[in-house]
Amino acid sequence: MSAKPQHYDLIKKPIITEKATMVSENGAVVFQVAMDATKPMIKEAVEAVFGVKVKAVNTTIAKGKVKRFKGRPGERSDKKKAYVTLEEGDTIDVSTGL
Repeated sequence: MSAKPQHYDLIKKPIITEKATMVSENGAVVFQVAMDATKPMIKEAVEAVFGVKVKAVNTTIAKGKVKRFKGRPGERSDKKKAYVTLEEGDTIDVSTGL
C-alpha cells in the first residue's frame, strides 16, 4: 500500500512532549491529526506513510484556550491528537522527520 496525498493531509505533525516521550516507551506514537479524521482513516494513513502495523488508535480533542494577542482576547484553535499504538517490533523515529 503506497502513501497517497490525502494521507499526508491527515497526519499534520508528530507531537514531541514529555508525555508523548513516556508513551513512546510502550510502543506508541502521538500525532496531531485533522479534526475530521476517524480512527480507521488514521490507522490506514500511518500504515501507508511509515510502513508499520498499527495495533490501536486512541484519539483526543484538546479545546483551544482563550489567550491574549497584543492586548486583545483571541482563541487558539482546537487540536485533535491521535495516540497510535504499534505492533510489537515496529517503531517510528519521529525525531528524523519523513
